[in-house]
Amino acid sequence: MDRRAEADQGPAVPGRFPRDPDQTRTRILQAATLEFHRFGLGGARVDRIADTAGVNKRMLYYYFGSKDDLFLAVLEAVYEQIRGEERTLELDRLDPVEAIRQLVSFTWHYYLRHPEFLTLLNSENLHEARHLKRSSHVRSLHSPFVQMLGDVLGRGRAAGVFRDGVDPVQLYISLAGLCYFYLGNRHTLAAIFDRDLMAPDALATRLEHVTGFVLGYLTNPLSAGRVATRP
Repeated sequence: MDRRAEADQGPAVPGRFPRDPDQTRTRILQAATLEFHRFGLGGARVDRIADTAGVNKRMLYYYFGSKDDLFLAVLEAVYEQIRGEERTLELDRLDPVEAIRQLVSFTWHYYLRHPEFLTLLNSENLHEARHLKRSSHVRSLHSPFVQMLGDVLGRGRAAGVFRDGVDPVQLYISLAGLCYFYLGNRHTLAAIFDRDLMAPDALATRLEHVTGFVLGYLTNPLSAGRVATRP
């Protein structure tokens, strides 16, 4: 039996889970994601994570080393998930305008389905990205994504529907910001403007607005009539 499998024989809750190293690591990551989402890095407690995962703290530290290392592992996992789901969109197979529509829709709905993604980023920004700066894995995930988006923009330019000079990184930051700011500040914005920003019609209106905003920026003025936004 190897060292990791041996460690997995420690006093986890008897009978609750199979003694499988990969499953143990997955349970710890899932429990840690929930804990960091609820309490941030500062408020998260390793003993609660271990209890939720059904392991002891010794085993948790065996797999992840420290609370900071565990937080980085969670960040890497959530970035891997969103980049992986983006790949399934197969934007390279779509018309450039439709590809942008699909990317906007995906980003918006992903943020809605995964509020933990936004809170984890908030927490990491409070710590000035000190964990992500240590991760070559996260950087490697983003290079193919930037290339994919750049290819969509290139095809759009070649077809005469997108304007020149669009940086794919700047475009994605703007898209993410348009989605993130609305959702991340929904409570204060709702109070200020006296609107239910999370009502279904409000969410649909926001998606339509963001889609039109992004396509309006990208559109070559000479082809404006060919790039019509749609709900």
